Amino acid sequence: MNKKLMSVHEVAELTGITARTLHYYDEIGLLKPTKVTEAGYRMYDDKALSRLQNILLFRELEFPLKEIKEILNSPNFDPSEVIAQQIELLELQYKHIGELITFTREIQKKGVTAMNFDVFDKSEIEKYEAEVKAKWGNTKAYQEYKQKDIPRNGSNYSKIANELLTMFSELGELKHLNPSADEVQNKIAALQKFITDNYYVCTNEILGGLGEMYVCDERFRSNIDKAGGDGTADFVKQAIVVYCSKRKV
Repeated sequence: MNKKLMSVHEVAELTGITARTLHYYDEIGLLKPTKVTEAGYRMYDDKALSRLQNILLFRELEFPLKEIKEILNSPNFDPSEVIAQQIELLELQYKHIGELITFTREIQKKGVTAMNFDVFDKSEIEKYEAEVKAKWGNTKAYQEYKQKDIPRNGSNYSKIANELLTMFSELGELKHLNPSADEVQNKIAALQKFITDNYYVCTNEILGGLGEMYVCDERFRSNIDKAGGDGTADFVKQAIVVYCSKRKV
């Protein structure tokens, strides 16, 4: 392997990312330079470049930086397992894009009357992404989730996913109420129980993290707002904050 240390400029030229991005990754602890010279220049070795490669792959897969950092810093981090997961996700995205291309070609031939909303379904990709995040972000929760043995492509999974969206739809109908209202809080308690029954033990700490994810992850926010109307994700997050503040973790 190349033992030569590379400067920020050289890494930027090699990877196509900006020096500002590398500086930011250093600031948030995502990618620290191998060493900093007396003159203040950041230098990177092959190990750092390998980590950067993982970061860029996860960014292509639209993982938030915070979650990438959790994965790469996990004490159980296994590079070979992670690359296998990245390949699986890339293949799922390749399949999804292929289906969209086929569908749009059909529209081109038949006109806009060709209707097929199934091709927009990304639940298979999102479910696998959730598995990857749970695997490295919370090993205990992941193991409990795996023990549920929900088939990734089975009708049971689709049923559970639809039931979850229905719960968000019902919460959306309560947006006119204060998040602390008993009716809203009862729905949050039901949501927590549903996650525990079907995925993993959803402690108040995990539930609070989910609430943050519902508003910070654009895909979750979009799906929840589609189910319950605009603003549902924010409303659910506020209700979860109230719920968790009243209970011991």
